[in-house]
Amino acid sequence: MATPAKQAAIAELSEKFRGSGAAVLTEYRGLSVAQLSELRSQLRPNGSYAVAKNTLTELAAKDAGVTAFDGQLVGPSAIAFITGDPVEAAKVLRDFAKANPLLVIKGGVLDGKPLTAEEITKLADLESREVLLAKAAGAMKGKLNQAVSLFAAPLSQTARVIDALRAKVEETGGAAAAPAEATQDVAEGGDEA
Repeated sequence: MATPAKQAAIAELSEKFRGSGAAVLTEYRGLSVAQLSELRSQLRPNGSYAVAKNTLTELAAKDAGVTAFDGQLVGPSAIAFITGDPVEAAKVLRDFAKANPLLVIKGGVLDGKPLTAEEITKLADLESREVLLAKAAGAMKGKLNQAVSLFAAPLSQTARVIDALRAKVEETGGAAAAPAEATQDVAEGGDEA
């Protein structure tokens, strides 16, 4: 039977697993406390970084229904619980691992699906959510502009055709029709007077 302190730690880790959209398992062997603090501060906008005993982490993951870390909890392990943008958190971990090669990304879980270290690197290579939304909005705006042009084209073509017909009537038949109408009006007016 686990002690109350261990049960509390398992419950806290289980809650972190449930409350996060993603989690990344890392090995931190050889990193200093200052380096771990720096990593925690860089991750803070998008999540937290917790060092816990492997047995407690394994029990908490099973309790939360996470099976992605089965067999990977060996050596000094820590977990980045990501509650914000997973792409930004993956970028922080990737960049920190490049600057500090002692940090090893072992794997992760995103929305219940297990991720390999390579998949986490690919996730980090994606653009941020804001950039992707801006690109999508720009693409939609371009399509809307195309639609407006498409719908406005028949109206402008119709206006040009009518204007061309009016000009043609003025050039040919309109000039001859006007004197004929004037002659007819004079003739009718002359009869009445």
